[in-house]
Amino acid sequence: MARHGGGRGWYGKLIGAALGVTVLATGASVWTAQAGAAGGSSPKASASAAPAVKPVDVSIVHASDKGARGVNITIDDGPDPNWTPQVLDVLREYGVKATFCMVGTQAQAHPDLVKRVVAEGHRLCDHSVSHDTAMDKNSQAYQSQQILDAERMITKASGGVRPMYYRAPGGAFTPYSRKLAADRGMRPLGWNVDTKDFEQPGADAIVATVQRELPNGPTLLFHDAGGDRSQTVEALRRVLPWLKEQGYSFGFPVR
Repeated sequence: MARHGGGRGWYGKLIGAALGVTVLATGASVWTAQAGAAGGSSPKASASAAPAVKPVDVSIVHASDKGARGVNITIDDGPDPNWTPQVLDVLREYGVKATFCMVGTQAQAHPDLVKRVVAEGHRLCDHSVSHDTAMDKNSQAYQSQQILDAERMITKASGGVRPMYYRAPGGAFTPYSRKLAADRGMRPLGWNVDTKDFEQPGADAIVATVQRELPNGPTLLFHDAGGDRSQTVEALRRVLPWLKEQGYSFGFPVR
């Protein structure tokens, strides 16, 4: 998988501010059936509690739970207060559920958006604390901190719903990071179609990439943070109905 994004730890400038954010506890209203599916505790339990987790397969998943004609929409690097709501609005318009791969500091800074993602039936994915695309070159202790701290940040921001997947920034997986995530119940998540939307090539180019590369596999990669994502929003508005017209169903990555 090709590495992408603006270099090493491009969220680093946000860490100091984000770590100072106070995350409010939430009530049962933001809970969905996803909480149980992810191995979370009951709504009355503290979000900081450590519920038992069931290990999952350590291999990097690409397949869709909708089968051969299924596609997985995955959204990386948020949540972002400007772009994530717009992406959510488009997904809701077309009745599509997606997997949101969240950066820990972003989740901590915008817990309201994490809760909205959960409340609208989407799934959460751990995308590390600081989006360091060179994680695989660092120590196991560093990898553990990036993965487990992000898991805690996202779970707390959601009100207790745990991430169901782990996607390494830029695909920088290691055998250690995959096993660590899998032991925490987070299936390592890859992609088949990199839309390159982070390069802002234009909505036409993003749509064309999806149409050209879809035979590569069902998991599509988009972004809702890290820059101007207006092209992504427009591309999704065109890609989603096109996929439906082609007879595809929208699912989640196999667990």
